[in-house]
Amino acid sequence: MTDQNHPGTADAHGALGDAEYAEFMELAAEEGFDAEEVDSELAAAASGPLPVLAVVGRPNVGKSTLVNRILGRREAVVEDRPGVTRDRVTYEAEWAGRRFKVVDTGGWEQDVLGIQASVAAQAEFAIEAADAVVLVVDATVGATDTDDAVVKLLRRAGKPVVLCANKVDGPSMEAEAAYLWSLGLGEPHPVSALHGRGTGDMLDAVLEVLPDAPRETFGATVGGPRRIALIGRPNVGKSSLLNKVAGEERVVVDEKAGTTRDPVDELIDLGGKTWRFVDTAGIRRRVHLQDGADYYASLRTAAALEKAEAAVVLIDISEPISVQDTRIITMAVDAGRALVIAYNKWDVMDDERRFYLEREIEQELVQVQWAPRVNISARTGRHMEKLVPAIETALASWESRVPTGKLNGFLGQLVASHPHPVRGGKQPRILFGTQAGTCPPRFVLFASGFLEAGYRRFIERRLREEFGFEGTPIQVSVRVREKRGRKK
Repeated sequence: MTDQNHPGTADAHGALGDAEYAEFMELAAEEGFDAEEVDSELAAAASGPLPVLAVVGRPNVGKSTLVNRILGRREAVVEDRPGVTRDRVTYEAEWAGRRFKVVDTGGWEQDVLGIQASVAAQAEFAIEAADAVVLVVDATVGATDTDDAVVKLLRRAGKPVVLCANKVDGPSMEAEAAYLWSLGLGEPHPVSALHGRGTGDMLDAVLEVLPDAPRETFGATVGGPRRIALIGRPNVGKSSLLNKVAGEERVVVDEKAGTTRDPVDELIDLGGKTWRFVDTAGIRRRVHLQDGADYYASLRTAAALEKAEAAVVLIDISEPISVQDTRIITMAVDAGRALVIAYNKWDVMDDERRFYLEREIEQELVQVQWAPRVNISARTGRHMEKLVPAIETALASWESRVPTGKLNGFLGQLVASHPHPVRGGKQPRILFGTQAGTCPPRFVLFASGFLEAGYRRFIERRLREEFGFEGTPIQVSVRVREKRGRKK
């Protein structure tokens, strides 16, 4: 078997060993599945962390339009005015069979900090988070002082950069793009993000410089400190918690929300182990109403999650659970990180608030009932010792794997006792499945027909009941057999 402790160690069959893979492919062939399709499904589910591509540039050069073009769908918000933003900043993309993440840094409010400072802030973020960078420049305007400033930052960082000369809508504009050689970043790729012209060639250039896996495969060093991101909305006590576990004042703590701007990495001994804790700036809900520094802070939080293995989400229980809290939890789950929810300020809890809190948890956090819960006080240090076992439980689940034989035994019993509802005279059936990846656990099920969302949720719930997975999101994808009769 391959080493399951860390992502990136799986062989060509994902998390399956050679014998298990051979047995599995035999099963797939018997049920009439194409071997290449099955292989590609396993590879997709088994991939560890993906390399990160950041798209940077000054306002209104078409960064979000380019991100949408790369994704092949409208995800990033686009408006014809600078500084329009959205809640999400990280998207998954694919080009020429390779998957990677795209970070859209297109959305800070440039009027607040001054345009130079804002562009510098988001370019710095891009440098920190990314394995490669696309610098977008408006070819119709040419290189500006702001573009030059970003080039200096990128050069200092030494990350690979692909220069995108945007708004080149026809051959007559290509001469304008050629002027951008002067930036010293090599060949400018003439592109029209709006119409798609030239984006394929630019993405080919991106794939040439993008590594197969991120620079930092977390946990790759055996016994190295595990990376834990502390996240939550402003002023929930993240910095106080970090100071308490560190045993000294390392982070500025202020009653005023939003004191922390940048993530702070701290190596901390807790429960007899060394951990790398990352304190992040609080996330606010209405991103497009924030000033530049706050938007930059939410970008940095997304980057901290990308680099972490587990997220501890702090919730201030002295106030009702808010939309921001649930959004932040969703962010951690979408990033596929192990999850612990820490309810802070437990020392100020009275009986009435406890009653309402339990109701709020039941209603607002029903989707993450599987996450370990710790009731703490960052100020007094109450129950801090319970944090480590909760994190360890979540990480163990995050890395755990169910052998294929055991999984199929479970699926067989499940289908027999709870078959999928009949729809249109047909009853789709799960034929077999495997856990193709870990960190987080990723299951691929092969079925005779489309499985409804409700039935998929039922499968996930039963997987948790049977195999645990406390503290980790699990991903279930379903591949339906093509209608071409069974191969003998």
